[in-house]
Order: sequence, then C-alpha cells, then structure tokens
Amino acid sequence: MCAWGRCTRTTLQTVFAPSSTAKPMTPSAVAGKISKADGTKFNIDGVTKYYAGTNSYWIGFLTNDADVDAIMSHLQASGLKILRIWGFNDVKSVPGSGTVYFQSFSGSTATINTGANGLQRLDAVVKSAEKYGIKLIINFVNNWTDYGGMAAYFSACGASTNAQWYQTAKCQSMYQAYIKAVISRYHTSTAVFAWELANEPRCNGCATSVLTDWIRKTSDYIRSLDSDHMITAGDEGFGLAGDGSYPYQFGEGFDWAANLALPNISFGTFHLYPGSWSVSNSFGNPWVQAHAKICKQLNKPCMFEEYGTPDQSQHCAVEKEWQATSLAAKDSGMAADLFWQLGDVVKSTGQQTHNDGYTIYYGSSDWTCLVTNHVKAIG
Repeated sequence: MCAWGRCTRTTLQTVFAPSSTAKPMTPSAVAGKISKADGTKFNIDGVTKYYAGTNSYWIGFLTNDADVDAIMSHLQASGLKILRIWGFNDVKSVPGSGTVYFQSFSGSTATINTGANGLQRLDAVVKSAEKYGIKLIINFVNNWTDYGGMAAYFSACGASTNAQWYQTAKCQSMYQAYIKAVISRYHTSTAVFAWELANEPRCNGCATSVLTDWIRKTSDYIRSLDSDHMITAGDEGFGLAGDGSYPYQFGEGFDWAANLALPNISFGTFHLYPGSWSVSNSFGNPWVQAHAKICKQLNKPCMFEEYGTPDQSQHCAVEKEWQATSLAAKDSGMAADLFWQLGDVVKSTGQQTHNDGYTIYYGSSDWTCLVTNHVKAIG
C-alpha cells in the first residue's frame, strides 16, 4: 500500500562501493531449492507450512549494506520468513547525484539505472536476503504515484490514465522491458519468493476483462523469462461474492476468482484496510475467510499480503484477531500473512524508518504481540 500517505519518497545518498556477488546457481539447482506452492500452502526451504512475513517498501532505497544486513538479521531472528519489497522506483527526471532511483523517463524513452544508486541497491537486498534466509516478493510497478508508479510512464508511452496504461502497447513494452531487466538479475536466486505484477493494481470503472487480460499477458510473459519462481498479481482482493460492501464489488475492475484461476498466477493476494475502505474492523475476519474459500476451491495458496490499522493504540488488539483468523484457516486456503509495515532503526544513522501510523517496530510491545507471539502460534 502506498496510498493515503503510507509511503513517502525520501532522498538517500549512496555511501558504499558495490560489492561483488557470489557465483550464481544454475537454473536446475535453483529449481530444486526455490519457494513454491504446495497445494494451498507454501513450501520454503523444503518445509510446507503456514508462514508469517512483512512489507518494507523502503529497504531497497537504503544506501548502506550493513543497514540492510542488520534489518534482515532481525527478521531472521524473529522467525519472519517472507519480505515484500518495492522492486520499482521510477522518476520522470534524473534526480541529484546519489539519489536512489531504478528507472527514469524522458521524452518517449525509458532508461533503467543499473548503477550504484540504481538496481545495485536492489542487488544488495537480494544478496542480504540470501545470506539471512529471507524470501522476497519483488514488485514491478505501483498503481499509486508514490515512487513513480504507472503515472511515471504516461508522457513517455502515450497514456493519461492507469486504465489506458494497461491497454497501451508502448506502455506495456516499457513495463515488460523493466520486468526483463530485473528478472535477468535474480532469476537464479533462491531468495526470490515471487515476482509481483503491481502494487494494488486497479482499473476503476473498467470491465473486469481489462485487468484479467493484462494479468494473463504479464504473467505469461514473466513465465517465459523464468520457469521456476512463483508469480502473483499483488492486488487488494476486490471483486468477489460477499456482503455487497465496496471491497466486495467489481468496480475497481477486479474479478478475484477469475484472475486467480489464470494458469501462471501461483497464488492469490488480498489486503485489508478497514479505515480506508469505510468498513469496520470486524469486516476483516469474513474478508479473510471469503478469500480462503476461493483459494481452497482453486487449490492455490492465499496470502494475506497487507493489513493494518492506523490507530497505533489498537495495533495489537485489532490485528492479532485478523492473524488468528488467517492462521485458523491454514487448512482451508490460507498460507501466509504479511503485516504492513516493518519498522526498525537504521544502524548507520540511529534513526527510525518511516512511521506511517501502521508501522510495527522491531523490539516494541506491538512486535511482541504481532510477531513474536504469532510466530510461536504458527509453530
């Protein structure tokens, strides 16, 4: 999630020399060790079970390897296994020296930044994840304008809305070129849990066929580049039978079951933000169960990929109930949950990472409630 101020662009200076990477494994070796779907559960490092994780949009924008390693070590020590990150950072003009960005647009062209302030920062995250046994969901573009998003492409590819972006050949050609550049760097890494099409893709007012067609074409393209790693859409879970409230409706262009049924979509994702959707916190439990039911029917895992409440005094009380509902459905379609969002202290500066009101900081009482106790319950 990057809407409603949950992500903010910050200026980060490059303060390290890029390090060499270990010799990559062969594709055949990767195939035997990568994370995979096992019915309605996930198999990670040979173990099929329910997993816990979190989100960090900012970790790929840190500029010190030691800071990344410290945060990854905290995740490892806490028993969190999956980390969802932004694999995009798009700009419409090249920023000042040292500022991290991954792709820039100028005129009718797109330029991928493979330098020390570009995809080498993502390299550092993948390398650290390999070191600490953390599995990464890597996302390719944002529905929202934070860190560029689809809107960053508009002037270069001839679109003016997200709805046009999905359907404009030049936009999709640029998007696929970026996908190819990222996958080519990490397709032999066992740290990659899954490739994700977009953060919260929507197509307001569109026929559901628009997004279903885009998801089909994009997931098929990713599969043509990588036969091993999982692929998912990254959506909020809209568009399924329910109580008729906004999240269950199809107005954002989603038919959740139809999209999950596509052959190269490995698992389903859904999010939960009652405060942003004008529903109560109690909405969350049946929301989880409704998605689990579809995953069970289609024999694919469900990931409760983002969830949170902005009331910091209620983090534990509210979110632990959602976690418990998800875990209780571990044999009925649910496979993992990832809270929004990870908070920690950046080792080199002593400063906390971004607090958007939803943040759960490592070592806090909320961390004990929502991470330590939850991991123990999972077993």
